[in-house]
Amino acid sequence: MPELPEVETVRRGLAPHMEGRVIRSVKLARADLRFPFPPDFEAQLTGARIESVTRRAKYLLAHIRPVAAPEHLWLSHLGMTGRFEVHPAEARAPDQLANYKHALADAVAQKHVHVSLDLDDGTHITYADPRRFGFMDLTPASAPSRFLADLGPEPMGNAFNADYFLAACAGRQSPVKAVLLDQKTVAGLGNIYVCEALFRAGISPRRKAANLGHVRVARLIPAIRDVLGEAIAAGGSSLRDFADSDGKLGYFQHGFAVYDRAGAPCTTKGCNAKITRIVQSGRSSFYCPACQR
Repeated sequence: MPELPEVETVRRGLAPHMEGRVIRSVKLARADLRFPFPPDFEAQLTGARIESVTRRAKYLLAHIRPVAAPEHLWLSHLGMTGRFEVHPAEARAPDQLANYKHALADAVAQKHVHVSLDLDDGTHITYADPRRFGFMDLTPASAPSRFLADLGPEPMGNAFNADYFLAACAGRQSPVKAVLLDQKTVAGLGNIYVCEALFRAGISPRRKAANLGHVRVARLIPAIRDVLGEAIAAGGSSLRDFADSDGKLGYFQHGFAVYDRAGAPCTTKGCNAKITRIVQSGRSSFYCPACQR
C-alpha cells in the first residue's frame, strides 16, 4: 500500500497539471471502488476549478470550487493498486503517439480505469485501480471527510516532536512499531518506513513504547524525517504496483537497509548479524537483532 512518500510523489506530479484548471468533464466507469462514489460526484466535479492539490497522511486532497457552490475537498486514497496518470494534451496529438509511454497504453491498465477527467487545457487525467481497494470522497471544505477525523500530526511537521511522542507513548505497553503505525498517533507512516527509521535509530520494533525514553526518542524523530525525506526525493518505493503520475517507478527500495531483507547481512559496518523478520499484528517487521535494542 502506498505510504506517505508515494502519495506525496503523486501529489507533486499532479499539482502542476491540475492546479488552476477547470474540470470540463468527468466519466465514471463504475459506481464504486472500495466504497460507492459520493452522490452527484460527476456533477459536482464537472465545471469545478481546482484551487490546489495537497496531502494529508496517505490521502490526496484536491481543493475544488464547484459551480455556484462553496469550496469542496475531493479526497482520494490509492489503496493498494490505485494510480493517477496525467496525459498532457500535446502527448495525445497524433504525431506524438509513438512517444507516448504512459501505462494507460497497456490494455490491462485500460481495463481498470475507473475515473477519467478532461481539463480545460486538454489534459486528460485517469485513475486506474485493478484491485479497487482505493476510494474517493467529496465533502464541503467546512465539513471535511470522515476519513480525516482523528488523524495525528504529520511526521515531518513541527507538531511531531520528542515531547509529543514521549507523551503519546507514556504508559503504552504496545511495541513501538505498533504505536508508529497508529494513524491517530502520527499520520502517514507505514510499514516500510517505520522499519527503516527504527533501524537508523537503533531501536528494536519489539521494544515497548513506554520504555523508549528520551535518548531513543531523540534519535527516532530525526530518523523518521530523514527516511521520509530521502524516500520522497527518490520518488518513493516501487515494490509491486506503485508508479507516479508520469508512470515512473520510485527507486528508494534499492537502498533498503532492513525492509524485505530477511536473512541478508546487516549493512552496519562491523556487524555480523543478519536481518531478522518477525510478525507483529499481522505485519512483517524487519530489523537487526544486534544493532537494534
